[in-house]
Amino acid sequence: MSQMPRSRTKSSATAPCPCGREQSYGDCCGRFHRGDAAAPTAERLMRSRYSAFVVLDADYLLRTWHPTTRPGALDLDPGQHWTGLDILSTMNGSAFHQEGTVEFRAHFVHEGRPDSQHEVSRFVRVDGHWSYLDGQNSGS
Repeated sequence: MSQMPRSRTKSSATAPCPCGREQSYGDCCGRFHRGDAAAPTAERLMRSRYSAFVVLDADYLLRTWHPTTRPGALDLDPGQHWTGLDILSTMNGSAFHQEGTVEFRAHFVHEGRPDSQHEVSRFVRVDGHWSYLDGQNSGS
């Protein structure tokens, strides 16, 4: 099992989870990052992947990326500060589905300028675990 990722943010185990759920990071996305559990739904995987961007956990992002679309490496920009996540809609992606989509808007500040990423992400199950397949950017 991996250790809790080093963070340039204040996302300690007891801090509020960056994904926006009303739990501590350790009890919410931190347990997925550590490998203590797998995300039970596509939305929870999306939230945990957002939190991984916040805490700069590239290993988790790569582990949860579908093998057919996963890059060989991921270089996260420590100058990009993620500031919030809005889940706009979900389709399927429950414990009873094999596929699901999550539409979200992730807010960030880069070089002092606020911006956001609007995407519809597709998720599929691989060996019983949710995996990020790909996403379609929808502009800011």
